[in-house]
Amino acid sequence: MTRAPDRTRRYEPIYSMAIGVGRILFGGILRLRLTVSGVKSIPASGAAVLAITHFGYMDFALVEWVTWLRTRRRIRFLVTRRAADKPVIGWLLRQMRHIPVEIGAGRDAYTHAVQALNDGELIGVFPEAGVSASFTVRELKTGAVRMAAAAAVPVIPVVVWGGQLLRTKNHRPRLSEAFKAPIRVAVGLPLGVSSSDDPALKTAALRADLQALLDDAQATYPKTGKGQWWQPAHLGGSAPTPAAAAIMEAERQRQRSARRAGTTGA
Repeated sequence: MTRAPDRTRRYEPIYSMAIGVGRILFGGILRLRLTVSGVKSIPASGAAVLAITHFGYMDFALVEWVTWLRTRRRIRFLVTRRAADKPVIGWLLRQMRHIPVEIGAGRDAYTHAVQALNDGELIGVFPEAGVSASFTVRELKTGAVRMAAAAAVPVIPVVVWGGQLLRTKNHRPRLSEAFKAPIRVAVGLPLGVSSSDDPALKTAALRADLQALLDDAQATYPKTGKGQWWQPAHLGGSAPTPAAAAIMEAERQRQRSARRAGTTGA
């Protein structure tokens, strides 16, 4: 019997180029000090949802870097429609088969993600739905659990700590901070989900797993964060508290909506 070709292993020149650029940037130029734990939880074949913390804008690339080194697999990330609509970036995202998400109307993205899981892909999701300026794990959306349940695949918690030193919200990146930055990538045990599970309860369990991984990554991080902008307030850093960060984000969204309304009405 002829075996069907594995679509997840086919050659993709644009994605391969992006991975190559990332390896040069992270390993060659910035010389990041990478420490990885639990990476065997990422399957060498078959579908899974990777639920990733979001403290920096380069977290997706760091997780892809680790995944490629371990499995030579590509991740299809859920990305914002705003990024997907940009002329050059949007074209690159489409070539790499990432999945655009319309804020507040994510049904199409959910459907496409479930189909990709059914095709055996790895799907990367940031269930906090945005970068956490407080550098704490915020409340999670249930989408990661629901799509995993729909495709009968596991959710794998992934924490990235140190990626905020490369580029993040409310801070201008500095080469001195990024160069040789310690990066912790901690992968947890797969969380099994099914259609009979309560998505809210499973999402709470996922958040607890992410928090436990984050606590360990922060406790073993080699740089002192006392008084530092990249350290959460409860650990002695100067990052905004979760409550203050939520107020800042609400104001940011209000201003963005106002600009959008002004552009539409012009």
